[in-house]
Amino acid sequence: MELLKHFKKKLILFFITALFLFLVFTVKTPSIYNSTPKSSVPPSACSMRISEQTITPLNNTKHFLVSAYMDQRVKDFDIRIIGIFRRDSIQPLHCFFCCAGHLSKTTPATILQHPDNYGFPFVTTDVMCQIPQNCSATHVTLLTTPDKQSPSNHPWLPIRNKDTVGQKEENMQFDFTICISNLFGNYNNVLQFAQTLEMYKLLGVNRVVIYNTSCGAGLDRLLQSYSDEGFVEMVPWPIDKHLNPSRGWLHSEHGGDLHYFGQLTTLNECIYRSMERSRYVLLNDIDEIIMPYQHEDLMSLMNMLRNQHPNAGVFLIENHIFPKKHFEPSGRFHLPQWNGVPGINILEHIYREDPARNIYHPYKMIVRPRMVEMTSVHEVIKNFGERYKVPLDVCRIVHVRVALLGSLTLEQLNVDKRLWDFQEKLIPNVDKVLKRVGMLNLTQN
Repeated sequence: MELLKHFKKKLILFFITALFLFLVFTVKTPSIYNSTPKSSVPPSACSMRISEQTITPLNNTKHFLVSAYMDQRVKDFDIRIIGIFRRDSIQPLHCFFCCAGHLSKTTPATILQHPDNYGFPFVTTDVMCQIPQNCSATHVTLLTTPDKQSPSNHPWLPIRNKDTVGQKEENMQFDFTICISNLFGNYNNVLQFAQTLEMYKLLGVNRVVIYNTSCGAGLDRLLQSYSDEGFVEMVPWPIDKHLNPSRGWLHSEHGGDLHYFGQLTTLNECIYRSMERSRYVLLNDIDEIIMPYQHEDLMSLMNMLRNQHPNAGVFLIENHIFPKKHFEPSGRFHLPQWNGVPGINILEHIYREDPARNIYHPYKMIVRPRMVEMTSVHEVIKNFGERYKVPLDVCRIVHVRVALLGSLTLEQLNVDKRLWDFQEKLIPNVDKVLKRVGMLNLTQN
């Protein structure tokens, strides 16, 4: 009897196992009937050609794409693509999205050329897109026809600033970011650049973004050191591999395809790159220092200005030139350890020109990036708040360079020793970074 029961148990177990194997190998999975829409392509399909370049040619056009950002500040739009477009070849374009693994339908693109082109055939251009419904967009590209095309044939741009929309200013990663555009040629002003960056550290700057086409060997070594410590963010900018960029600002005088190695494109790109991580962005050149004259750092300055002008998003700072041909007579800052370091020693130049205000006088800017939509070099083109010109006794630019008013004598210039207020901390900090890159002259006493 017990033997019979044991046999029955084995028989039942056999039939259960056989039925299970039958279902696994012959019955189709019911997952295709799930209410969740099936992806039209495999999840990896729209990542086949994700662009890892800072300048990406757009298929079937003469245009280039730079980056894409979530931007819902303008009604009816969600995405802003920053690009460089050929002005005489503008054509209808269509936005095409990767939606967390599946492809969307296309939506019409709105093309906005920046007004400052200075006669060059290529211009900084914003392309505005609307994300279709039921699309959690992760990447975007542009098509010349509204029909869906194979995603593998098009470069996809990742959509940035997605995860921090709505973040409060005071919770951002950085207080101050500097955007320095367009290093090119063999620029090798090592000493001035080291002094400038160390001066900005003392003023409270957290990050410097530099768009680099090329520079001299010494400056490259210095920049790499700052990049390694996280203070400088180097953005490759190989514009000369795609276009013939101009070294000047006016096409009729300097020729070329694009204004000043794409300066306007990089300034705008840097604002959007910094929009969700920095409270303030400084837009200035590599040889300029935005210097507060009544405060010891930039945050104290901005706290005062924000209290006085709470609706302002753009603060214009007047440019003041310190001619590099005139030297402070005592020579107290002609330091032996800096002998042999290429570049200008800004501590030796204390004579300041008064701007010629009867002609156009340029400003540079401190901006709240979320309140800026589009910028030029010396002024913002589109913004969402007020603009305020900061009085020169409160803040001005220290700009050591070739004289603008070269005929002025020393007696006609102003003595300005503001930089000397920081010399006790500035000099050892500059020594430290130059020593780190092997450029400090240790043979001198």
